[in-house]
Amino acid sequence: MPRPTAAQFAYGSATVVATTLALLLLFRTESGVGVAAVGATALALGLLVALRLPRPGHPTAEGAGRTATDRASAARTHHALEGIGARERVPAARSSARSSARTDEHSLRR
Repeated sequence: MPRPTAAQFAYGSATVVATTLALLLLFRTESGVGVAAVGATALALGLLVALRLPRPGHPTAEGAGRTATDRASAARTHHALEGIGARERVPAARSSARSSARTDEHSLRR
């Protein structure tokens, strides 16, 4: 199960506090059952708000639509470059003497 983000904690907590204060002031309840009902309602609403926040790195319906659009525009750009005879240039990987000398060293990872 993924861990909640800081934004989810912040928005969920702020929702619980604001909802609790608003409901207690709105209904002016003094009984224990009323306060428990307000608290349970506020916790449920805070949980709902925290779970509905988008997670970073997870595609949403809007993100999927934009990705397809980006791919389409990239494909048009690529075909446009082929039309004028230009090729895509990708730099080759750099190899250094330092990295090749370290390949026979022992890794400290377990």
